[in-house]
Amino acid sequence: MKALTPRQVTNRLAKLDQWAECGGSIQRTFQFQDFVASMKFVNDVAAAAERVQHHPDILVRWNKVSLTLSTHDAGGITDKDFAFAADSDRIAAALMPAAPAAVDPVPPAQS
Repeated sequence: MKALTPRQVTNRLAKLDQWAECGGSIQRTFQFQDFVASMKFVNDVAAAAERVQHHPDILVRWNKVSLTLSTHDAGGITDKDFAFAADSDRIAAALMPAAPAAVDPVPPAQS
């Protein structure tokens, strides 16, 4: 697998929310409700990584988990990293509580 050019990396990052290039890797920090949810995410990411044999660097800070991806044997960022980033986003979305629905304001009482 061949490393992507800087322009290709920039174009692919535009399609991934909250991911950024960082020193020849792509990186994102996810925030969860608590430590238990963070660790559930880490375990799910680990299982996915084993399935595809592509292992991110993982940093855990209580309710935050940072993933850093690059393809070492290609010497940079590849399509494999972007595929795993998208999988990680899906794993995280399944663990994060849905945003509360908008509530219509209650009109003031009429006298």
